[in-house]
Amino acid sequence: FTWVMQQGNDRKPHHRVHHSIAQRRDTWDPFQLNPAGAEKEEKRRCFQLAQHLVAVLVGLAVLAAAVVAKGSLLVLSTLSSPTSRRSPKEKQFYMLMLMFCLVFPNFLVFLKSLWRCSFKSFVPPKMKIMGFICLIEVLVSLGTSVLVLVVMPQFDVLTNLFISGGVCIVSAIMQIIFRLQRDNWKIVFPICSLILTSIGYCMLGIDYYVRVTSYVDRQGSDCYIYVALGIFSSLLVSLCWWENSLQATNRMQDTLSQLDGFRDFVFVISSILRILVIGAVYLIYHKLIAKTILWDNFVLRDGELLKTGLVLFFLQAFCSAACHWFGVVACKIHSVRMSFALPLCCTGPAMLLLGIVLFFTLGWKLDNGTKSESIIEFCDKLLYLNTKNTSVVLLELTRSMCRTSLNSHYFQWPFSMLALEGVCMWSGFVTCTYYVWKIKVSGKTHHFFIRKTSQLFVRRLYESAFIDLSLLLNTKMKVPKAKTQESHDEMQKCVIYLCATMWHETYDEMLKILTSMFRLDRYRGDPKEEHKDCFDFECHILMDDAFMTDDDTNKRLVNTYVNDLIHVVIEVYRVFTNKEPDDVSIIETPYGGRLMFVLPEGNMLYVHLKDKLLIRNKKRWSQIMYMYYLLGWKGYIVKNPSKIPQLNNFSRASLVSLDSETFVLPQYDNDNKRKFISDDNTYILALDGDTDFHPKAVILLVDRLRMYDNVGAACGRIHPTGMGPMVWYQKFEYAVGHWLQKTAEHVFGSVLCSPGCFSLFRGSALMDDHILKRYSTTAQRAQEYVQYDQGEDRWLCTLLLQQGWRVEYNAASDAYTNSPQEFEEFYNQRRRWGPSTLANTLDLLHSGPETVKRNESISRIYVFYQMFTVGSSILGPASVTLMIASAFQFVFRLTGTLSIIVACVPPVFYILICFLTKSNTQITIAGIMSVLYAFLMTASFFSIIGDMVIQQTFLTPTGLFLISMAIMYLITALLHPEEFFLIIYGLMYFICIPSGYLLLTIYSLVNMNNVSWGTRETNKGGVEQKKLHNLLCDKTCRCCCWDMKIQITQETERLIFQQLAGQITQHIPVNAITQNETPLHPALMLEPHTRQDTKKEEAKEEVERPLVDDLRKKAAKSSDLGSSSSDDGAENKSMSSSDEEDSDHDHDDDYMIREAEIPAADWVHPVKEEFLKKLTYFNMKRNLQEQIRYALRNKDYDEVCEDLVLMLTDTLNVELNSVGPEDVLSDYQLEELQLALNRQARQTLKTNRMEKLEKRVKLAIEKTLAAPQVQKLEENENDFWNKLIERYLKPITHTKEHQEEVNRELKSLRNKAVFLYFIINVLWVVATFFLQAIGNDVISIKIPKYYPNGTKSDEFLKVEPLTLMFLLSFAILLIVQFLAMLYHRVYTLIHVVSYRSSEKNYKEKEEEDTGDGHFIMENPAHNEIFLTTEDL
Repeated sequence: FTWVMQQGNDRKPHHRVHHSIAQRRDTWDPFQLNPAGAEKEEKRRCFQLAQHLVAVLVGLAVLAAAVVAKGSLLVLSTLSSPTSRRSPKEKQFYMLMLMFCLVFPNFLVFLKSLWRCSFKSFVPPKMKIMGFICLIEVLVSLGTSVLVLVVMPQFDVLTNLFISGGVCIVSAIMQIIFRLQRDNWKIVFPICSLILTSIGYCMLGIDYYVRVTSYVDRQGSDCYIYVALGIFSSLLVSLCWWENSLQATNRMQDTLSQLDGFRDFVFVISSILRILVIGAVYLIYHKLIAKTILWDNFVLRDGELLKTGLVLFFLQAFCSAACHWFGVVACKIHSVRMSFALPLCCTGPAMLLLGIVLFFTLGWKLDNGTKSESIIEFCDKLLYLNTKNTSVVLLELTRSMCRTSLNSHYFQWPFSMLALEGVCMWSGFVTCTYYVWKIKVSGKTHHFFIRKTSQLFVRRLYESAFIDLSLLLNTKMKVPKAKTQESHDEMQKCVIYLCATMWHETYDEMLKILTSMFRLDRYRGDPKEEHKDCFDFECHILMDDAFMTDDDTNKRLVNTYVNDLIHVVIEVYRVFTNKEPDDVSIIETPYGGRLMFVLPEGNMLYVHLKDKLLIRNKKRWSQIMYMYYLLGWKGYIVKNPSKIPQLNNFSRASLVSLDSETFVLPQYDNDNKRKFISDDNTYILALDGDTDFHPKAVILLVDRLRMYDNVGAACGRIHPTGMGPMVWYQKFEYAVGHWLQKTAEHVFGSVLCSPGCFSLFRGSALMDDHILKRYSTTAQRAQEYVQYDQGEDRWLCTLLLQQGWRVEYNAASDAYTNSPQEFEEFYNQRRRWGPSTLANTLDLLHSGPETVKRNESISRIYVFYQMFTVGSSILGPASVTLMIASAFQFVFRLTGTLSIIVACVPPVFYILICFLTKSNTQITIAGIMSVLYAFLMTASFFSIIGDMVIQQTFLTPTGLFLISMAIMYLITALLHPEEFFLIIYGLMYFICIPSGYLLLTIYSLVNMNNVSWGTRETNKGGVEQKKLHNLLCDKTCRCCCWDMKIQITQETERLIFQQLAGQITQHIPVNAITQNETPLHPALMLEPHTRQDTKKEEAKEEVERPLVDDLRKKAAKSSDLGSSSSDDGAENKSMSSSDEEDSDHDHDDDYMIREAEIPAADWVHPVKEEFLKKLTYFNMKRNLQEQIRYALRNKDYDEVCEDLVLMLTDTLNVELNSVGPEDVLSDYQLEELQLALNRQARQTLKTNRMEKLEKRVKLAIEKTLAAPQVQKLEENENDFWNKLIERYLKPITHTKEHQEEVNRELKSLRNKAVFLYFIINVLWVVATFFLQAIGNDVISIKIPKYYPNGTKSDEFLKVEPLTLMFLLSFAILLIVQFLAMLYHRVYTLIHVVSYRSSEKNYKEKEEEDTGDGHFIMENPAHNEIFLTTEDL
């Protein structure tokens, strides 16, 4: 599974099935695509039912666990009571179990805190704060132990049930003192709580006074001491939740914030102190005061006593912990009232009801069938009842109830005092915790779908003796925000930049990513409106190799990939809105060009077209490009408004009203909002050009980063798509890798790789030291080529981990991406992934000690786990070879030594093939060997089954291993119900193990020196066809191992004649090397036959140099138009050429320049022509109708909307009756048409008495007739791009000597890696071979043989030590991953349910009527700037 961590755009282009689709919207071709997922998402019924079902089940679990935990504690206190009929030895044992119940939660907190201090982070504590906390914990522990171990055994079971309600008294007092209520009248609740609790204590005293005076159950006057101790200890226990009130008052914020830093260490010390106090109270009272402890009584021989005591202890300990955990789950899934507050408040009444039922129903059985005339007579009979035929627990509970005033010989009305005490105590703690019922974990403007436990509860520790009250009082209070926190909600908003990198994607692949972006736009809605998820977003697509040189005109034009992307955008826009894009801008940039779209809901889509002659291509450099642009440039400019040029007229990008309210164009709206958003809440969603996802997948990733500040990146579940055997193999491989390995990494430490096809990165993490700066490093050495460029996303995650950030995995966040469907594509993809994975993992292990110190998510144990995983991966080829040897042994009945020799022949043969032949030959032979290995694995599988039949048992190491693996995978698949069908591909995965873990490993290691991308390397057909159009000669000459390909075109022929004539030197300097040459990748120099093309390449470079120089001059000229001389001196020097200094063009004051004033590049006009098709009669008619319907989408306007559509359509038909359906209207025709439509709209609205809608309709008409805008880049941004390209992204040019040196280093690195792998695996195979040669009788481990029915055989199974060790090690690794998967599945379920409870429903917007006090200030660049009368 070592390479499953990464997936990207790693496929060669498939057949372009939809290449010609949407090339032109003809009148006879009105049909359109309907991409999968374009329909509106709705909540699925099954998920709604599952959400409510989970909430009900969690609530029942909370109630049941609380009742059992509380009941077990009451039973233990009753059995250990001095008035119990148990023997002293039994009472002593039950009292010991009662003490263990108090110790258990403290022991759990001690272990967890010690783990975090040892393996996570340790902050030295402040001694004063730690001393204060420890003092409070000692007092609380003293109160708890006195109340439970001393007082409660002296009382009856009903009094013990009621008295625990008094532990809320200090919390009520603090609520009254600090006025912690949102509304003033709500102070009644804590006042009532204080009064009711005080009345309850008074009723307790009165009840025992009546018992003493009435001689109930021979009650002595010493009970007054225990009543006083009970009240005092309850006050001490109520100090436990002091921090909740202080946090709610914003008092002691500095102290509490400092406490958060070393809270784990404080819990370690306080847990030890609490355990010591509990033990001291137990020994002091029961040994020194009561003298009930006899050391000899701890020697137990009564099995029934031991069983009863341990069962009660485990029930109380387990159920109290379970109640705490289910309570946390209830809050996380946003079911606070139904699944948390209600069950906990009902715990006391449920216990009372259960006791009454036991008393009145089962009590008659204890009466031996004789009917008692009164309760007194019934209680008297219980004194002489033995326990042979009755339950000890039931008998003692019934006797304990008989100790109340019900058993009074004089009068029984005082029992009402006890009942009133219970009502007052219960009402007291319910009114004290009234705020729990008002908590809104998920509200209209909530920030998290799922919250951390520390955000829900004050303390990590729970009090097992008062589990219901402990959870309610420990829940954080909600108080009104302070005035200084008014902007807190605004700061919690986030901005997400969706950044997709494209490299030769097909039409279908582009359709997936664009559909996903439009889905997110529909989910988010209008960016000017608030969204409950509190996020805004922008879409950025960076297309590599977007330009080509037209050989006929020598112009630099966009290639057919860009044309396809434009058609996809238009097509998806039609699918979502049934109209053309409203606002399109075309901008020339220093790196190539930019297309800017406004999505249907108003969010922005930017398409960055990269020219490889101007900027570096490939994925890593595209990532660096958008990271510097979005985090560096935009982050700087929005935080420094003084750097933004002044806007002097209404055609600028924004208007500022007199009350400082800013109205901005959509493309600048997010920049304006980002002023109030920190870098911690700025996220980049890295995507591939073929990724398909839904909005909920993005929100779930955002949720992970919002919850934990130390999470620098989060990834989702990647699903490979496609058809064929290779895809089937990858489906199961990806499933197992995510199900087991990724979850184990997430649970035990941190995910090592967040795949670049769908990962969310935190802006502040990328901007941290030694991350983005290091990520921008150009590879110079052989190891850097492997680590940096072959697996860029894994290297970025390695940098994040080394800097202390955590990377997480969310299994509920699904994304789909294309996977290799051909064997060759698959091998070339994994040829890159394998070495880069190993290089990055070894780099992380090498820096392990420093990473452990800096990263709290990575511990030494986790480093050891990764070392074990890497070791298993390195031994993979030898393990597979031995497995194949076992297959030979099973199938062909060979001896052990001979089978190993035979199994080693194919790998050695393939190693020689990889060293001696070309890559294509290697892959072909690997494919043939994979098929043969698949047959062998199939035969081996059935042979193992046959061997089990022959042995008459499956209880062999091999049999147990295979069966346990099958069961484990089956259970894992069952726990992923939506992916269960992937288990079918498990057989395909099994038979392909030799290919995936043996042949592929050999291929990737031997070809490590090949650092080319390997997939999607071919350019699109249009360019090649033009290159071959004027081909005069095309021959291939072969001489020994040298291949020479000779091609002569007309251009090359003319070049030869010019060189012969000596004219070439006047036009093209032979030795001139410009900085903008197309870089020749070092990988091109690796094969011998490529060196023979040097002359041809040099000739090609000589032809291209004038073109590159011309592009640079044009870029410089454009840069000069877009930027003036800066005031920052040398730092703002232009990066284009010296011609910029001689430019004497005047700069226009407007930010947007009219297209007639902009000297556009050659590629601009063809692109503009594509969008001008919007202005044909056929498209305009449909667009106008949809624009009107969208502008008047309020249901109240349905009638006038249809009238407008009808009348305006008629006007359009009349005005354009002489225009052809495919003709593009001229500017004059557009102006005349706009006047006519506005006149007709005004008349129609006046007829319908809807004049107030005139501005809205006019805006819709203007959008319909708006043409694509050609703009220039703002001067500061233009200067930024020039500097960025010069510093980091200038096309790489390496000398021939450097390339040869890198080639030598890569081969040397390859040889070292192959040698290391070879030696380690050979040693493992040789050791196994000699063990086989020596014989099982000499060196073997004998394992008893058992038959399935459990009988033992006289024979023994003999297993080699190495084989057994390997099986055990691998089995332990799988068990660890399986347990991590179980843990992760539970929390994934919680996260999914919490998301579904707050998922957005898609509803049509009901817009408010626009008041008459607004008017529209028209803008030639955009038509969405509104100015109110108040602004004037």
